[in-house]
Amino acid sequence: MHGWPLSHKMWENQVQAIVDAGFRCIAYDRRGFGDSDRPWLNYDYTSLTQDLRALIEQLDLHHCVLVGFSMGGGEVVRYLGMFGNDRVDKAVLVSSIIPIVKKKDDNPDGVPEEKLNEIMEALKTKRVTFLAEFSKQFYNYSDHKDKVSEELLEYDWAIASAASPRATIETAKAWANTDFRQELRNVTVPTLIIHGDDDQIVPIETSSDHSSKEIRNNKYIKIKDAPHGLFLTHKEELNTALINFLRQ
Repeated sequence: MHGWPLSHKMWENQVQAIVDAGFRCIAYDRRGFGDSDRPWLNYDYTSLTQDLRALIEQLDLHHCVLVGFSMGGGEVVRYLGMFGNDRVDKAVLVSSIIPIVKKKDDNPDGVPEEKLNEIMEALKTKRVTFLAEFSKQFYNYSDHKDKVSEELLEYDWAIASAASPRATIETAKAWANTDFRQELRNVTVPTLIIHGDDDQIVPIETSSDHSSKEIRNNKYIKIKDAPHGLFLTHKEELNTALINFLRQ
């Protein structure tokens, strides 16, 4: 499951490596993004997870390894809560928002609601401009100009800005407001958690550091100096970890 606000194209380097290693790899676009349909309604995590289930059933997939990046981690966890381990053998959470984004009394280190409201307002009033700046923060661009070209930023911006404006806002509401803490008990399959320790979008301290303590059967890999978009900046480390996990 790809990250917000991109599409399956973000997985370009991972798909090639996984297939070359001898595995089948299926990447799809979340509703409202990429080449998927763009309905007006139903961008909550339950609806998004039902889309995933429909894909798995349509292709008659078994022994799946679900891989969710950033907001996609929510679909992984919600799937395991809704459908259990049916057809799924393992799970991977990469730079994931799990377990909770918003600051609350019992989550004091989360993102303040006023900051989230600023993001929603920017998406409504200056979406394409906001997305251009977001892409730079996605990769900690000033620190990784040797790995992230201006052309790549423009490519990402084109993908993100071409997504449904409605879907972009509604899915942002989903990742900003959904609390998965109680659902982590449903994750019983072997799970690989990967996060960069320099993630400026989803800080590791408020996300994977917590989920790694709650998901019982997990392997937790922290990638030094990696930003949110480590699938590009640290693709070798990510690909090695993914393929090793698939082979276990």
